[in-house]
Amino acid sequence: MEGFLYQATIYLCAAVIAVPLSARLGLGSVLGYLAAGILIGPGLHLIGHETHDLQHFAEFGVVMMLFLIGLELEPRALWDMRHKLLGLGGMQVMLTMGAVAGAAMAFGLSWQPALAIGMILALSSTAIVLQTLSEKGLMQTQGGRSAFAVLLTQDIAVIPMIALLPLLALPDFIPHAMSAAEGAEAAHGAAEESLSLVEGLPGWGVTLVTLGAVAAVILIGIYLIRPVFRFIHAAHLPEMYTALALAIVIGIAFLMNLVGLSPALGTFLAGVVLANSEFRHELESDIQPFKGLLLGLFFITVGAGINFEILLDAPLKIFGIALGTMLLKGLILLVLGRLFRLKHRNLMLFTLGLAQAGEFGFVLISFSQQVNALDSTLAAQLLLAVTLTMLLTPLFFILYDRLSRRMVESLEPEPDEIEHEGPVIIAGIGRFGQIVNRMVQSSGFQTVVLDNNMNTIELMRRFGFKGYFGDPSRPDILHAAGIEKARVLVAAMDDNDAVVRLVAYARAMRPDLHIIARAYDRTHVYKLYQAGADDIVRETFDSSLRAGRYVLENIGLTDFEAAEAEKIFFHHDRNSIRELAELWDPAIPPGKNTAYIERSKELEKGLEAALLAQLADEEDAS
Repeated sequence: MEGFLYQATIYLCAAVIAVPLSARLGLGSVLGYLAAGILIGPGLHLIGHETHDLQHFAEFGVVMMLFLIGLELEPRALWDMRHKLLGLGGMQVMLTMGAVAGAAMAFGLSWQPALAIGMILALSSTAIVLQTLSEKGLMQTQGGRSAFAVLLTQDIAVIPMIALLPLLALPDFIPHAMSAAEGAEAAHGAAEESLSLVEGLPGWGVTLVTLGAVAAVILIGIYLIRPVFRFIHAAHLPEMYTALALAIVIGIAFLMNLVGLSPALGTFLAGVVLANSEFRHELESDIQPFKGLLLGLFFITVGAGINFEILLDAPLKIFGIALGTMLLKGLILLVLGRLFRLKHRNLMLFTLGLAQAGEFGFVLISFSQQVNALDSTLAAQLLLAVTLTMLLTPLFFILYDRLSRRMVESLEPEPDEIEHEGPVIIAGIGRFGQIVNRMVQSSGFQTVVLDNNMNTIELMRRFGFKGYFGDPSRPDILHAAGIEKARVLVAAMDDNDAVVRLVAYARAMRPDLHIIARAYDRTHVYKLYQAGADDIVRETFDSSLRAGRYVLENIGLTDFEAAEAEKIFFHHDRNSIRELAELWDPAIPPGKNTAYIERSKELEKGLEAALLAQLADEEDAS
């Protein structure tokens, strides 16, 4: 027990220290986990041989992640991906297998181990890629969806690969110390220990059992899980939701193992079946913490599993395998991405994101040794090469971020030539600016609309509204729009910092200009107040006031009383904002600004007193 607690403390402390530090440095959480594993493993030797066994347990995080991704995909969306699954994903696996096998044969290996290596290195890291895509909000981009389709195809391809590897066995790789009788006895013992529903069945029997397991997952998701959830709901025990969610994932993973399928693939399918379920969000919230911890643990074990002794024995060979794999896969992905019409940032994300080998490579390497398709020395070198490619992947995503920003700047179209001026300039034509623009134009006044989103401007033009593409915070764009003669400027962009910069520049240039600014929250209000805005409108304030009035009307107040309460709250809040803006200091968090906190409490008591006094007056009048 003490040993377990010690190991748990080491792993958790390493993650708690390294991951936030890595995230604050802009390196992402995955690189932090990997660095933590290297530190506590090869670095300080705080953990021992249990890392390999723990890695198999931690791989369950990948299973949970695919279940959660399945919950986000409706069956129709999965069907729409069929061309990428079969075309893009299938071609990537086959071409990479062939290219890697060809390269291995060119270096003197026979075709059997060369093909085994091709299978191993054709797979990419589902854990690292999907985790990073989710963190960076890239999953819904065209490049992110294409990468996901390839990863899903690779997970499916693991099944025939495992079936094919025993056919690649070579007598040279069978350990000489083991006699044929001993080998048969060991195999018999392993068979007794393993649980399988398909072992010993003919080919048609394996096919039927496998299809039956897949059908069972679908039927359970459609007909059984919903009634069970309703039964659990009636018990009013929140912890039972978590227990049921874990039972679903673990049970399906176990069933997939029994028939020789990928557990990740099975749980993904279950997630897709449950995507339209009313309990989807409950499942997501229950599984998410376990997924995050297990994935983090998996990344730590990858880092801790690096054997620097093997690396130092053959550094050129191992680094050559790792970098050669990434280069070769990158070239194939680049060609396929172009073939499937990926462009610019999406093509770069697709290429850099999938160029590594993955965690399923560990499974295939271990299995290849068991069936004598690879010798132990080459297998150990491949394990290290796969680990190095996974270690380099977060750096590739950082490279993508930097190249992507430069690409956006280089591909950004030139701003429109502004042809007319008007008394009102509206900077930002999102949902807020659109209403302002329609109201002003409907009242007979001319506006000059600016926005730095070309799609929004083009959509406006299709509906007959004139607008100009360009960054409203740029001085040259403002001058072209007639800022020198305008009477009113409406700053309504989505970028909070850009709104503050625009207000500050316009106020410095035109002290007499009336500036109306949209604010996101109170902190944004204070910044805009200091920048010089005349009227500051919080984007949800007026709608929230109306909702509050409806609440009061439906819990006992008359319409008049509710309207008066709304009016008092409105004026009190505006006056409070002005006072608190004088006390707000950007260098001090509001929670530590004593003067701000004390005055805020006083103002809140004043509001309560004003509302109670108004209600008392109404009662006296009635």
